[in-house]
Amino acid sequence: MVLWTSARKIGAVALGTGAGLSVYFYQKIREPHTIAHMSWTNSEKPVSPCALWDSNWDCRNPKSLVKPPKNDSPQEQNHYNSELEKACPKFARHIILIRHGEYLDLGDSDETHRLTSRGRLQAEYTGKRLHEMGIKWDKVIASTMTRAQETAEIILKEIDFNPKDVKHCPYIREGAPIPPQPPVGHWRPEESQFFRDGARIEAGFRRYFHRALPTDKHDTYTLIVGHGNVIRYFVCRALQFPPEAWLRINVNHASITWLTIQPSGNVSIKYLGDTGYIPAKFLTNRIPREAKNVV
Repeated sequence: MVLWTSARKIGAVALGTGAGLSVYFYQKIREPHTIAHMSWTNSEKPVSPCALWDSNWDCRNPKSLVKPPKNDSPQEQNHYNSELEKACPKFARHIILIRHGEYLDLGDSDETHRLTSRGRLQAEYTGKRLHEMGIKWDKVIASTMTRAQETAEIILKEIDFNPKDVKHCPYIREGAPIPPQPPVGHWRPEESQFFRDGARIEAGFRRYFHRALPTDKHDTYTLIVGHGNVIRYFVCRALQFPPEAWLRINVNHASITWLTIQPSGNVSIKYLGDTGYIPAKFLTNRIPREAKNVV
């Protein structure tokens, strides 16, 4: 009798253990494969959901633009597939961002914030570099601030694009896009500035960053001449990095940042703040404090 009781207990434990293992492995099988785990540890704790790519970040995923079929009839399905095909872009969009050249922060007016002689030289080097790339530009857009306008004028002398066709955009003027993380002690704008500038800069991002139009017949190239804070914020937004991280990135004056948006909506970065074509003695990334420091 004792042996029978012991056998029953052992059987119950084994059965419970087996059931528990079955549930565990069943849950592992059903676990979504989209969950990202920290590869640098043995932890099973998933990283933040923001690490998962949003394929409809620009609200132009073809499936979100086409009305779903009304029913399962072959005619309705054929019509849906036809409209879906029409809404699918076939080519990539290349967005090349140029930071303005070095300038002097003299006076309270934007008109007094003009390029230094070194800043003009930086812009000239960048224009020559863009010319060497042999790109046929579809659009050129420049911030309406003086230093960006002057940089664009110098670049346009080097590339093949009609200056009359340049679009001058106030949305991409310099500003404070979003409170940075981690915060920095030497730069603390008022909350009202983030509220004002952030909405404007985000509007600029949504205006220029999106996948190609379905009607495009080839890859398109857009040149944007703007500012450091705006470029860094755009990079974080386009790559779906935390936008608060924008201040962790540094881009030199007159640098080239190149982002590509694929027809699928995937985004990649080719250059980030590239200035390898500018001689080292002319490289800068901060505003000179005094005019005597400027070549």
